[in-house]
Amino acid sequence: WLTDLAKAQEKAKAEKKLVLLDFTGSDWCPPCKNLHKTVLISKEFTAFAKNNLVPVEVDFPQSKPQSAALKAANEKLSERFKVEGYPTVIVLDSQGKEIFREVGYGGTSAKDYVAKLAKLKK
Repeated sequence: WLTDLAKAQEKAKAEKKLVLLDFTGSDWCPPCKNLHKTVLISKEFTAFAKNNLVPVEVDFPQSKPQSAALKAANEKLSERFKVEGYPTVIVLDSQGKEIFREVGYGGTSAKDYVAKLAKLKK
């Protein structure tokens, strides 16, 4: 997982992949933790991501240390994409255009989540 969107977009362009942004409160937000545990570290997701996605974590932790630069960069991304709740998952095409957005996590299985993302590739 990258934390730098510009680098992620370069990589996505070069490798013809999509950029997946995960706006999360990794250490305090229950739905974020569930999404991470159920989907983002699952075999299905990691296998799909390897060939199709450049994942970017945009984290807003309460107790995990973060550099001031990363905090500021994440804050900017949150404003740019008008994120209003966590988790928010946004998928960009290789040109940086938003093609998918989902706020919250309702317990979708990794398999179904990947199927939803796979449709974006077409």
